[in-house]
Amino acid sequence: MPQIGYILPTREFIMRGRHEATPILDLAERAASLGFDSLWVGDSVTARQRQDALTMLAAVAVREPGVTIGTSVLLTALRNPVALAQQIATLDRISEGRLILGFGIGPDTKAVRTEYKALGVPFEQRAGRTLEGLRLMRALWTGEKTDWDGRWQVDGVELAPLPHRTGGPPIVIGGGSPKVRKRAGTLFDGWMPVSASAQQWGEGWREVEDHAREAGRDLNDLIAAVVLNLSIDEDEAAADAELDRYIAEYYGVKDPGPLRASHGSYAGTAAGAAEWLNEFAEQGARHFALRFAGDNERHLEVVARVREQLGW
Repeated sequence: MPQIGYILPTREFIMRGRHEATPILDLAERAASLGFDSLWVGDSVTARQRQDALTMLAAVAVREPGVTIGTSVLLTALRNPVALAQQIATLDRISEGRLILGFGIGPDTKAVRTEYKALGVPFEQRAGRTLEGLRLMRALWTGEKTDWDGRWQVDGVELAPLPHRTGGPPIVIGGGSPKVRKRAGTLFDGWMPVSASAQQWGEGWREVEDHAREAGRDLNDLIAAVVLNLSIDEDEAAADAELDRYIAEYYGVKDPGPLRASHGSYAGTAAGAAEWLNEFAEQGARHFALRFAGDNERHLEVVARVREQLGW
């Protein structure tokens, strides 16, 4: 049965000059009360300013003890992996094993390059630092004394606390390139891209499965996730205009058209949203992380009714 998740609007609040955390936690509570299975937060320090992802998730984990939490997605290359391994282990303990670690490297934009520079991380090395950092974190999560000779020098370090789950939380990779799909199938626990359409997502997912099969992995263990944008209104023109406004503001672009086309976006009626989401489910998607354009609380209620209509 597909799982429905909600990406909390940490970025959207900051864009409107609202720095309070409580309204975001109230939305998390409302989503949980409506039956949403998971609550997610995005990550950025300067490029797309928002509350710190791991701190916010710790608060969500305590406030909503029955809901899966996740990062969509964490820019792990911006952090020291030894410190990050401890932070994630602590968060996994706080949530008692309800954490999914989604990670990515960020797009190649001026703002993201400036962010990496501000944090002292070479932008051109972000992929290599990400992959090595995750390997180091997994080594630390074994509980054994860890030696590491690479970008980071680690001599006999033993991490504590260990994560709630042996080996750490499941790790899913964001992004849509062939390299990402291969890594999703061979190295990590799932795939969480933004995809232009259900068909595109399905084609990518079958490639992930092919790589996993070749690596001798159990396909049932993989997390099949997708990040989507929705603007739902029975006035279709109003829904369309709201989605344009949201995409332009969120990504800081004048023409939202190209990003709407590439970033899994729907504008229209609730009935149309049900059909659109079901297309992804028919392609194999099992974890939906949804962002809403406009009134988040209203969208939560609408999507809860859509889910009931779909029988999920």
